[in-house]
Amino acid sequence: MRALIVVGTLCLCACALAAEAEKKKEEVEKKEVEQESKKQDKRGILLGDHHGWEPSYGGGGHDFGGGGHEYGGGGHEYGGGDIGGGYGGHEHHEHVKTVVVEKKVPVPYTVAKHVPYPVEKKVPYEVKVHVPQPYIVEKKVPVPVKEIIKVPYIVHQPYEVIKKVPYEVKVPVPRPYEVKVHVPQPYTVEKKIPVPVKVPYPQPYTVYKKVPYPVKVEVPVPQPYTVEKKVPYEVKVPVDRPYTVHVPKPYHVTVEKHVPYPVEKPVPYEVKVPVDKPYPVEVPKPVPYPVKVPVPQPYTVEKKVPVEVEKPVPYPVKVPVDKPYPVYKEVPYPVEKPVPYPVKVPVPYPVKVHHEEHHGGYEQGGYGGGGDEGGYGDYGHK
Repeated sequence: MRALIVVGTLCLCACALAAEAEKKKEEVEKKEVEQESKKQDKRGILLGDHHGWEPSYGGGGHDFGGGGHEYGGGGHEYGGGDIGGGYGGHEHHEHVKTVVVEKKVPVPYTVAKHVPYPVEKKVPYEVKVHVPQPYIVEKKVPVPVKEIIKVPYIVHQPYEVIKKVPYEVKVPVPRPYEVKVHVPQPYTVEKKIPVPVKVPYPQPYTVYKKVPYPVKVEVPVPQPYTVEKKVPYEVKVPVDRPYTVHVPKPYHVTVEKHVPYPVEKPVPYEVKVPVDKPYPVEVPKPVPYPVKVPVPQPYTVEKKVPVEVEKPVPYPVKVPVDKPYPVYKEVPYPVEKPVPYPVKVPVPYPVKVHHEEHHGGYEQGGYGGGGDEGGYGDYGHK
């Protein structure tokens, strides 16, 4: 009976949770539909037909009598005369104001929180990063640093002293209390089917059986066998007495004695030593002389050329890559990029230059770009 009651309560809880989830889903869908309709209305206002917009009296756009804000039709009415239907009959109608009060019931809704997460983009080609060898590995060691901040604290007089009295606080707990168990829908039911598994074992196989009492095993001993018996008796060893002992003779050791040796005696007063002034001081004067250094001809000149040596690292090295990073790709064909603004292209125009005729007789249109085409003109002789 208890198991049936528990199963029934679990089913009821699951049904209630499923109904709540469906309600929440329907409310979220309604809100999304309303937001899309609002967006479409805004797009219609912002991106409407602004090219050929004309305030028509009775047509599209801001209608005086049609849809939208009507002057004379439905919605906000001003007077009884229909202005939108043309300036026809001026009939007077009484305006009755109606006030509609909408009572909004707060509905719980889910708030989608945008969580920024890192996006890793895989590069389809190998990126070689120069790692200097040896490279510096910096390890940040957190060291606790105590900062003493002196802030003046003003204590108002007289100040209140609150004494906490530890007394028992009774909190009413409803018993038995409801326990909600989350059951995912649909939930998986796993059924274990026993499958016979055949394990191969060798034939014949040894069986080890533990016996709880000692078992005497007879060990074959060859007959007859020797028995060694130790008899503790005194053994006399003959020793020659007296026997000689070799003692090394003393050898001569030289001791250095510095005689006479200086004895420093401190004097408690200043002793003046007469010094001849000025006294000569010998200063060595270097004499410049040529030094012949043999230089082989031709001699070798060694020039150090830096050569990159790739050293494999047995562990992965993480290299920080700025994202997004620019990717440069060579395009084998020309790409025309349209410019959204007009570009002034200089147009060459011909300039007529007149030259005087020389003895050779050059025709007009020589070095100045004269004539129709300019450039170097034809050398014609008259």
